[in-house]
Amino acid sequence: MDRLSLIGLLLGMLAILGGQVLEGGQISSLLQGTAFLIVIGGTLGAVLLQSSLPSFMLGMRMLKWMATPPPMALEPWIKSVVNWSNIARRGGLLALENPLAAEKDPFVKRALQMLVDGAEPEAIRHTMELEIGSYEEKHRAAAKIWEAAGGYAPTIGILGAVMGLIHVMENLTDPSKLGSGIAVAFVATIYGVGSANLLFLPISNKLKYLVASEVKRREMITEGLFAIAHGENPRIIENKLRGFLA
Repeated sequence: MDRLSLIGLLLGMLAILGGQVLEGGQISSLLQGTAFLIVIGGTLGAVLLQSSLPSFMLGMRMLKWMATPPPMALEPWIKSVVNWSNIARRGGLLALENPLAAEKDPFVKRALQMLVDGAEPEAIRHTMELEIGSYEEKHRAAAKIWEAAGGYAPTIGILGAVMGLIHVMENLTDPSKLGSGIAVAFVATIYGVGSANLLFLPISNKLKYLVASEVKRREMITEGLFAIAHGENPRIIENKLRGFLA
């Protein structure tokens, strides 16, 4: 569980709702179904219009990373690469078949398989770098659907505000209908700006950070396996990989 994300979300919501209460307002006055429908529905439509279906679906699946982010610690992987280096140094590259069989990470498994099969070091690096580039491009595009939502939501909120004011102008002769129109106008703006700055943009930035961390992990493993293929000393490999921790 990513407690920092949860704390940030709760703190932001409490600050806004607490401010509303301290000013003597009612929290119920911020609950407007019409404004919610306009802002969230309009934002979703705009995001769907600009996105491809695979990117949109991946972006939605990546939302679970906000609660349970993928492991980002590099230290365990440094130890694994150094261990593989020691195994290869003692028994040759074919001795890595046992670690290969036990490995569950698909990316690492493919890289180890190429190493065991005797592929050239440059071929291993080139293949893994292509895969890393593809991963980064696909997942960054998916994370950007939340960035796009953060860009559209405030504008859709203003659109909702204008619609509410139009409703007010149409009913100037009926004071009983003025309150609901004004409420929708202002609450729609709150929903648009609030959802963009408390949800959509922070989610996008967090996901892009997690993608960058995963790319860094894969680059480190690629560098380590490239060094193993070249027969470098395990201590030199470890010192090299620790540069990724700086």
